[in-house]
Amino acid sequence: QVQLVESGGGLVQAGGSLRLSCAASGSIVKINAMGWYRQAPGKQRELVATVASDGTTNYADSVKGRFTISRDNAKNTVYLQMNSLKPEDTAVYYCNAGVFFTPFRSSDYWGQGTQVTVSS
Repeated sequence: QVQLVESGGGLVQAGGSLRLSCAASGSIVKINAMGWYRQAPGKQRELVATVASDGTTNYADSVKGRFTISRDNAKNTVYLQMNSLKPEDTAVYYCNAGVFFTPFRSSDYWGQGTQVTVSS
């Protein structure tokens, strides 16, 4: 069993910053890509950013230049540094990870979500 636990959400004014963390624990052999997704009220969940095991990153156009994703493989943790936040960034942010729980079997796991609210 694998668990993803997020932290770091909260309320911030427009232009402010927040840092999200997501730690994976449990039966982990290896973690492939890790990422952050978000879902605003009445909208579908969307990709924010991903980071591969080799450090290659990918960002949604709406957050490029403002958000930075990173990971600490030794801690099985992924981070999302969010700067210059806008009210439209308000959403529940979910962590995702592709985890090998045996040398040959993997599955996709999600965190419980953390609320980010940006006031104007």
